[in-house]
Amino acid sequence: MNLSLKPLLVAVSPDTVVPSAAHESDDPRLKLCGQDFIPHSEGALYWEAQRTLLVADLHLEKGAAFARRGSMLPPYDTRMTLWRLRKVIDYFEPARVVALGDSFHTSEVAAFLPEEERETIAELQDGREWYWVTGNHDPEIPSALGGTVCESLAIGGITCRHEPTRSGQEIAGHLHPVARITARGEAIRRKCFATDGDKMVMPAFGSYAGGLSIFSDAFAGLLSRDRLAAWLLGRDAVYPIFGAALFRG
Repeated sequence: MNLSLKPLLVAVSPDTVVPSAAHESDDPRLKLCGQDFIPHSEGALYWEAQRTLLVADLHLEKGAAFARRGSMLPPYDTRMTLWRLRKVIDYFEPARVVALGDSFHTSEVAAFLPEEERETIAELQDGREWYWVTGNHDPEIPSALGGTVCESLAIGGITCRHEPTRSGQEIAGHLHPVARITARGEAIRRKCFATDGDKMVMPAFGSYAGGLSIFSDAFAGLLSRDRLAAWLLGRDAVYPIFGAALFRG
């Protein structure tokens, strides 16, 4: 198995990518670490000034990993997840893509990714920078899958990593945040971008990925409750919900 040697931290100069004209759309912007970002309803985050698209927890080949353990799931999750990722890349046309860990459900299935999916990933990487941040599910990523493999990535003072920490300005994944609100007496539960303005925990992008409440113990101390906002993923839009409007039950 041909694996990449990964540096602990890759630092990317803010000047590496030449900014393009503003993205022409009515997409809502959110402020994170003083920068404007566009959250997409598929669960991707676009950093306009850096022409950088961020996704987390793709969990490619989760169905295949379960099959190896004797639990059968429909084997279409990788194809669907990559199709959705292509749609977002075509929409924003980023110069850089950062996958924030657990891109593959295991390092083993990453090494045996079917040829068709390998070709799709190569097509998505063509003409742009691509970074695989390693996660707890995929601590090793085959070099044959292209891109740069690293444990974390620093861009313009913001650290991009898999598991969130309790210090510094960062964008992370790992926890698969979901939030609940009540509408007309009914509870609505959705994947979300969870942020307090200094940190962001990204929703899981993978088609088979589940979710964890932003009020669970795993989130304790990560985000300021006084400034907590959850940007809920809808079918075609993202909806910001703040503080008291979030349902803790």
